[in-house]
Amino acid sequence: MSIFSNPEFDNHESVYAFTDPKSLMRCFIAVHNTKMGPASGGTRFWNYADDEEALSDALRLSKAMSYKNALAGIPLGGGKGVIIKPKEPFDRKNLFTAYGKAIDKVGGKYITAEDVGVSPDDMATIKTETDFVAGLEVGISASGDPSPHTADGILRGMEEAVKYKLGVEGLGGITVAIQGLGHVGYDLARRLHRVGAHLIVSDINKCLTKKAEQELDATVVSINEIHAQEADIFSPCALGGSINPDTLPDIEAYIIAGAANNQLSDSSIGIKLLKKNILHCPDYIINAGGIINVASEISGHYDRSWVSDKIDNIRRNLKEVFKQSELSKTPTNEVADNMARKLLGR
Repeated sequence: MSIFSNPEFDNHESVYAFTDPKSLMRCFIAVHNTKMGPASGGTRFWNYADDEEALSDALRLSKAMSYKNALAGIPLGGGKGVIIKPKEPFDRKNLFTAYGKAIDKVGGKYITAEDVGVSPDDMATIKTETDFVAGLEVGISASGDPSPHTADGILRGMEEAVKYKLGVEGLGGITVAIQGLGHVGYDLARRLHRVGAHLIVSDINKCLTKKAEQELDATVVSINEIHAQEADIFSPCALGGSINPDTLPDIEAYIIAGAANNQLSDSSIGIKLLKKNILHCPDYIINAGGIINVASEISGHYDRSWVSDKIDNIRRNLKEVFKQSELSKTPTNEVADNMARKLLGR
């Protein structure tokens, strides 16, 4: 396994690998860029097929965090932690205690928060070993799970997208197909239901889809069919790569806007979306609400008003990307990348 020859390596400043045999903790922490401040991004706890897949995920996600934080206008660089979920039985508290020790050894170059598979309780465990953690439930500046703020930003971004693409004000009557009902996906579904949107949902967890059906009057479809629904918006809120050569031909939505990171399986998909006249909201712009909230917590003086104002800037950023894409006939993902690289001096 080579870091430098990995296709996802992008001149990262540093990449760390830590193991703790006793707790079965194995992780990678990737620091992509610290020009804007210490690197920050959530930690992902996942069933990776092998070490190479985990490393690639850390590299890819940390780069996206650099771009996300730069365009969000917050004083943080880009980093990401991934923990390889053990295949054998393990003690969760011991594992995250060991991970907290690993973060502390990075010496403040990386500050973590929640991501897929990680909870506020896990953050509290990490906190026992390091101060370089956010997304806490308790503390002077604690703001809790950042997921609701991510969902808030996506809702605002959707409003901007339907206004630009469909000439519609608000999301009342809009049909949204949500792929994944995790912390962000379900919160987003609630918000959409509240403003009068029609919901089509899927998730591997049948309890969550049943709950959405009962609470939110959602239509439930299989995870293999959600991308192909006749909806105004397709909202990927699970893992990355859901928009790929296999799913792209079946997408009927006018807009793609969701919480998942790295929604496009590769950058060339953006060109194909442009040719299909589908408006793609770059994921690291529209899903920035959570890290914006984390940034305020990290500052030591949590300011709810500052967070809300920064989240509302998601609208401005998306509008600028849409305009530049239309004028230059360039895919929105490429426009966003160019904007972020300019800010980072890359």
